[in-house]
Amino acid sequence: MKISNQDILNALKHVDDPDLKKDLVTLNMIRDLIVDGNKVNFSVYLTTPACPMKDFIENACRNAIAHFVSEDLEVKIKMTAEVIGHSKSEILPRVKNIIAIASGKGGVGKSTVAAGLALALSESGAATGLMDADIYGPSIPLLFGAVGEPVEMEVVDGKELMKPITRNGIKLFSIGFLSSEKEAVVWRGPMVSSALKQFINGVNWGDLDYLVIDLPPGTGDVQLTIVQNLPLTGAVIVSTPQKLAIADARRACAMFKIQGVDTPILGMVENMSYFSPEDAPDKKYRIFGSGGVQTLANEFGSEVLGEIPIKEQMVEDGDNAGLGKDGHFEIFKDIAGRLVRQIAIQQAGIKTL
Repeated sequence: MKISNQDILNALKHVDDPDLKKDLVTLNMIRDLIVDGNKVNFSVYLTTPACPMKDFIENACRNAIAHFVSEDLEVKIKMTAEVIGHSKSEILPRVKNIIAIASGKGGVGKSTVAAGLALALSESGAATGLMDADIYGPSIPLLFGAVGEPVEMEVVDGKELMKPITRNGIKLFSIGFLSSEKEAVVWRGPMVSSALKQFINGVNWGDLDYLVIDLPPGTGDVQLTIVQNLPLTGAVIVSTPQKLAIADARRACAMFKIQGVDTPILGMVENMSYFSPEDAPDKKYRIFGSGGVQTLANEFGSEVLGEIPIKEQMVEDGDNAGLGKDGHFEIFKDIAGRLVRQIAIQQAGIKTL
């Protein structure tokens, strides 16, 4: 029995993307199909390199071909990715997705979450940048061991641009690269807005799948400058479970929903969620309470992307530019996987709630 390309495609029509709820053939995720005797080769183009369902989809393809065509075929599948851009814009046209990391108040670990997500996205194979928009309290240089790095200029298409600092394959830019650690940034609103526009238009970000923006806490000039000047894919809200932090996080959520902003909230991260002693790792002590972030997510039609515990090693790694080195980094990988899932669902126009 001669097997045709159409036989394989008919079988793969029985495999749905778990998030997008449509089959892989309809979604144009099956490409480069070659059938030669009993050998079948094709590529599956996922929506992002960080897709958490990669292995599941590959196994489903193999099972479908075995069931609907033949178990005797030699099937070779290349799992690759084609990151889809949120929107086309004249502002940063070579950046496919822009994700704002926000919080209502300071001290909840927003910058650590922004850094962890950027690292996880980069490690998955996505071209990633991280903009530190926290003008008054830049943390990204410390988190990446880039304090005091000089900023170089380069000419691109006849325009002089600032060159990002690269760490762990991530393009970084921060006001911390332009000022001393001991120097206070005492600027009024217009100066801050002007500086941020320079970060957007005056930095050579190049081609990126994801640009993560670490916003300052609150709902002031910086946040409005970002949301009004950039085509954001969406926002991630970071909070502890404490009632005081939740109250401020609610205001941050409300900012993204006001008329003229209308930015999707892709999910929420509960930081300092619990503490587990080393001698009793199965115990979880909810020091700051529980349930607050989940309640907030329900209120705004979003979901909790993950819970990050209080860990001494994580604190040390953050202080010593080592966030991606130890076992706890798996938490950030899981959160990044759920985040890109939400982006794919949003871009497909699928309602999950």
